[in-house]
Amino acid sequence: MALGPGQNEIRKLQATGGSTFTVSLPKPWVLAQGLSARDSMRMDWRPSGALRVTPLDLGESAIQQSFFATKNLPENSLHDHLMGAYISGSDEIHIEFQPEEEKSIKAQVRHFLRSTRGFEIMDEEGETIMLKCLMNAGDMPLHASLNRMYLQVTSLSRDILGVFEGAGHQYIADAEERENEVDALLYLVERQTRILLNSHLVATKLNLTRTEAVEYANLARSLERMMDHAYSIATMILENPKITKNMIDRGPIKQISNWQAGLKELMINIRTRDSTRIEKARYELKKAQLLLMEHEQDLLEHHRTNEWMAFDLRLSESVRRLCAYARDFGEILLNMKVFSELHRTRP
Repeated sequence: MALGPGQNEIRKLQATGGSTFTVSLPKPWVLAQGLSARDSMRMDWRPSGALRVTPLDLGESAIQQSFFATKNLPENSLHDHLMGAYISGSDEIHIEFQPEEEKSIKAQVRHFLRSTRGFEIMDEEGETIMLKCLMNAGDMPLHASLNRMYLQVTSLSRDILGVFEGAGHQYIADAEERENEVDALLYLVERQTRILLNSHLVATKLNLTRTEAVEYANLARSLERMMDHAYSIATMILENPKITKNMIDRGPIKQISNWQAGLKELMINIRTRDSTRIEKARYELKKAQLLLMEHEQDLLEHHRTNEWMAFDLRLSESVRRLCAYARDFGEILLNMKVFSELHRTRP
């Protein structure tokens, strides 16, 4: 008999009428859920073919807690452990530290709070700190986070083009802040995905299957990588303010616009999933990649002595990678479309 989580057993169907079958529930599970005769159950036929049975009035799952004592951690590693707890779905984080570590520990906690969404310091006394997440994992739809990431990436790329066209460098001075926002949104999506994988309540609230949630996390990762390269371009411009003059007609600059158009088309198809439009966008992005590779080859063969050659080469590589990650984005959308159209039949 199955006595606890993770255990299983086989039970036979019983015919109780012309069109009804029953299967008994394990008594230990019934008692653990606080159920009794005549209580209502929710039955959910999953896309995988499994039938999920849950108490109708089942509340939120138990609070997930993490405990860290800095004396047991490698030096200066608390922030990494806090991020691990956040992404893993911890609701409360308890920290115990030594008196001489107070300044360093609080700095790492502040860094953690800036890098995440929803956590606040709820208790701070002596050598202990308790952090609590005030945001429910099902409160923000994953597509809303993707949209915010997309807007940050494209707004920075538009400002980069503006600088090449003659606008002031102050328009991209906050590039690091925008990149941090995209990182925080990625961490949030990864956290929600992990919680969803273990909670049918969150899955129901977000209206996503487990497979869809994983693919949304992959889409978020692609956007985050695109932001990394947009930030790299912005940093290059800020570090080399004079070189950007008279470069608006260079090959890499032209391909930024093509990348923007391709990514916009793919974002639209998160919902529509039109194979023709997705493939067309990926084809145009591939053409941009090939043109950039030719541009880089030409630079290496004929323009080694030009002072802007190294800048142009790095710029071209970053734009080429923007196109590559956008093509990956499109591939994930195709995977999602095909999975949604699978037909399951018994052999």
